[in-house]
Amino acid sequence: MATYRVTLIPGDGTGPELTEATRRVLEAALGTVGGSFDWDVQEAGVDIMETAGTPLPPATLDSIKRNKVAIKGPITTPIGTGFRSVNVALRAELELYACVRPCKTYPGVRSRFDNIDVMIIRENTEDLYAGIEYEQGTADAASVIEFLNGKQKKQIRPDSGVSIKPISVFGSERIIRYAFDYARANGRKRVHCIQKSNIMKFTDGLFLSVFRDVAKDYPDIDAWENLVDATCMGLIQRPEEWDVLALPNLYGDILSDLTAGMVGGLGVAPGANIGADAAVFEATHGSAPKYKGLNKVNPTAMILSGMLMLRHLGELAAADNLESAVATVLGEGRNVTYDMKPNRDDPTAVGTSEYADALISTLQEASS
Repeated sequence: MATYRVTLIPGDGTGPELTEATRRVLEAALGTVGGSFDWDVQEAGVDIMETAGTPLPPATLDSIKRNKVAIKGPITTPIGTGFRSVNVALRAELELYACVRPCKTYPGVRSRFDNIDVMIIRENTEDLYAGIEYEQGTADAASVIEFLNGKQKKQIRPDSGVSIKPISVFGSERIIRYAFDYARANGRKRVHCIQKSNIMKFTDGLFLSVFRDVAKDYPDIDAWENLVDATCMGLIQRPEEWDVLALPNLYGDILSDLTAGMVGGLGVAPGANIGADAAVFEATHGSAPKYKGLNKVNPTAMILSGMLMLRHLGELAAADNLESAVATVLGEGRNVTYDMKPNRDDPTAVGTSEYADALISTLQEASS
């Protein structure tokens, strides 16, 4: 039976508690098909800064490059230190170009909607999030504004800050093809190209043009073209119509939170960042340091991120077993954390560790 060497990053704040619960559940899930993990535990975040001098030590990055697969707990972004987000740094260093965010309703989770199953496939490296900015009042900003004003009738005010929105054929094709490949591999019916090409004709217009070219290679998948503002309305009005959404970076960030809100919030929203040579799986919520050590927070998002990792590793049966166990425990509503109860003050709510115990028990019962 297979053993997988995986980098395990506990994170900080409530991260170590969530990670420990997730580790135990993932071992139980993979154990249902006879597999196992060989964890390579590495540190990242504010807790390691004092000794390592950085929230992302080189050893952690090297571990992910070596193992090619990692799962991490939430990490606090240091404030006022000059360090950028560890999550952003990982995406840049490892060229994790695809952000994968499933948004799916589970019975037992409070939501205004039912039967939602939307997959967000977000480009991770380009668009306004590329970080090419010029601060208002600086010489660089003045130079850029002067150059651009000499190229066009539309004049930029001299007291402006400027951000650059690069969208390339290469980056667009890579993420769009990933979305179509995902749809085909997972029996999905359609891929939606989400953009604002009627206004931004040379960036979003390029994204749409590439989509049309790539779609020709996937005649078995319906290719839909949707403007981002109309998509927001359509998701709320007719959520059942939406399937796999391929988006540039900024729209993907916004719509992934919108769809997470539609299915119960970030506490049940898993995430993955995928590249050609590495993949990092993580919950999409923050580290909630005020709850550190209280055995209170909900680990569902990280556990479902582990489910995505199992699928990435090709362990589809184990992933199905895990998702089924999560659905069962959430649906029963007994052994769940406080935020999953109809009343958040419900004294019958269990802790992080006890919720993991319930999942493990359900996995074992189903496989016995």
